[in-house]
Amino acid sequence: MQLYCQSLTQLSRLKTREVNIGDLLLGNGHPIRVQTMTTTDTMDTMATVAQAIRCIEAGAELVRITAPSKKEAENLLNIKNELRKRGYTTPLVADIHFTPNAAEIAAKIVEKVRVNPGNYVDKKKFEQIDYTDAEYLEEIERIRERFTPLVLICKEYGTAMRIGTNHGSLSDRIMSRYGDTPIGMVESAMEFLRIARSEDYHNIVLSMKASNPQVMVQAYRLLVQQMEAEFGECYPLHLGVTEAGDGEDGRVKSAAGIGTLLEDGIGDTVRVSLTEDPELEIPVCKDLIKRYAPSERSAVTHGIVPTIDKIPYNPFSYNRRQTFSVSNIGGNQVPVVVADLSKIPQITPQHLEAIGYKYDPATDKWAIGDAAADYIFTGHQILDFALPGTLKVIVYPATYELCEDQYSYCPIFDRSGYAAASNKSSVLNFVMIDCYNDDTAINDYSFLEQFSNDTTVVLCLSSTNANAMQSIRRMMMALMQHAVKNPVIIMTDSYWQTPDEHLIHFATECGALLLDGMGDGICLGMQANSYQNMNSGVVDTSGRNYLNNTSIEQFINSSAFSILQATRTRISKTEYISCPSCGRTLFDLQETTAKIRQVTNHLKGVKIAIMGCIVNGPGEMADADFGYVGSGVGKITLYKGKDIMKRNIDSDIAVSELINLLKEHGAWIEPA
Repeated sequence: MQLYCQSLTQLSRLKTREVNIGDLLLGNGHPIRVQTMTTTDTMDTMATVAQAIRCIEAGAELVRITAPSKKEAENLLNIKNELRKRGYTTPLVADIHFTPNAAEIAAKIVEKVRVNPGNYVDKKKFEQIDYTDAEYLEEIERIRERFTPLVLICKEYGTAMRIGTNHGSLSDRIMSRYGDTPIGMVESAMEFLRIARSEDYHNIVLSMKASNPQVMVQAYRLLVQQMEAEFGECYPLHLGVTEAGDGEDGRVKSAAGIGTLLEDGIGDTVRVSLTEDPELEIPVCKDLIKRYAPSERSAVTHGIVPTIDKIPYNPFSYNRRQTFSVSNIGGNQVPVVVADLSKIPQITPQHLEAIGYKYDPATDKWAIGDAAADYIFTGHQILDFALPGTLKVIVYPATYELCEDQYSYCPIFDRSGYAAASNKSSVLNFVMIDCYNDDTAINDYSFLEQFSNDTTVVLCLSSTNANAMQSIRRMMMALMQHAVKNPVIIMTDSYWQTPDEHLIHFATECGALLLDGMGDGICLGMQANSYQNMNSGVVDTSGRNYLNNTSIEQFINSSAFSILQATRTRISKTEYISCPSCGRTLFDLQETTAKIRQVTNHLKGVKIAIMGCIVNGPGEMADADFGYVGSGVGKITLYKGKDIMKRNIDSDIAVSELINLLKEHGAWIEPA
């Protein structure tokens, strides 16, 4: 299988063509660029300029502005002139959807235009149409005829272009042949790229965005593979998870998708699509890319991880690694969460509230939440109270020997310790492996033999290498190659400082493995200095304190379940697919998203899309169960899937009507 990246075992940037966006160089080993998109009305020149300046001063190296029609495209000149007059030279990008003539105007003004091949020329009416080969080729020629003028303008004016495919806005023609699939996304972009190349125009960036990180990651990998196979080279890639949402969920979902690709060296510019003010996206982008700065990588050890000739899994399609079950871990069971409480000097029942368990002394009963950890690690501590029936405790071997209750307690060994131990559990033993950074010979996997037929052993894979994710992934591949089917807990420690940094770290390293079907559980932790800084109330770069009225343990537990939710491996809460807003938005997205979240956040597993306008509506919410879409000023249209259920409802009653729609389709339960 042809690789989709430079290396699966080392951090190595994918080589791409160099693209000029004004004076900004992108691709070809240049730094990963960060960007965002304004949310103001493009016709409000001063408001757009003011917001663009806030974004630039926050660190945006590109600023995108929507141009849905000719008048907005023409007004880009006023915006650009005002910014230049104030001394800001950051390149501007025009965002185009349905209107080729707007793109042609914008391409003569700004440094870059973004077109969506799904709706630039093609029809998108969500109709199933069967095309003969001849009819399909006729449509391609129609696209060539309509798209070529823009290519020639860009070539003449030195304007860059992003061919930006979105999972939910593929055309009826592409859908008819490829379905709503990653390969359909790739072909949609490749059709436009082939036309551009036929005109010897190469100042091009591509993107493969989706609200589902699994789909997004697979599409980018396939695109790289296809470009290499067809052209022998790759164009720069713009990374993003579209409609990611807000807060912790938006950050985790973005990091799981974007971070997975960055770990493989894929990506030349990033945009994090949060339903927040656009300048707040920039610190998150910076947190994502600074992990790969040469100064950051040189501070820690890079492990020597053996290369691999044949990948024992399919990186273009999700399939969970096959394992046997050990207790409630592995097999077909959802991944478990292990909460590290070992830094708490004396654990009490109240501490368990942080990880989803609430004790009622009056009834002597425990209430267990949907996001309740399955195991706790206490290190040397034996608890002096009765546990909830579903919760088990992991302790060091010496402590395990002192436990009277060896059903609720399980030992955790290092690799060599397990082989020598005389007191093991007959049910469940955890064994830690520091991948490619302990005394294991690089190509000697004989030590795996002691676990491969032991149906009591769960492996805990971690790595203290800088290339930790690659080290763990390589060990996972070794397990597959040697038919070792023990379940695996992914253990990830963070050495960063702020909450956003921890979220990015956890979601990147765990998400990259979970999205490839690797991992039957996760355990997140912090190194001692990071824990102490968090305990003292460190705030993130946006000024928000995640630990307001919460503990570090609650933050970490919530992060773990958010990562599992974002990777679609364990669903524990409602999922919101909300667009980040732009000049087309017809209502206050942040306020509306908060309002909808407040009344629906108890609907575990339901996916609700909140879209600002019809452009980002029925297409880009393709993955949602229900949709809330702006259809006019003060008007909302409600969807079930892609079907309109209630059209043009007054916005002041739309949330109530959404609840009624959920009730009508059996998706509503009364909050507890």
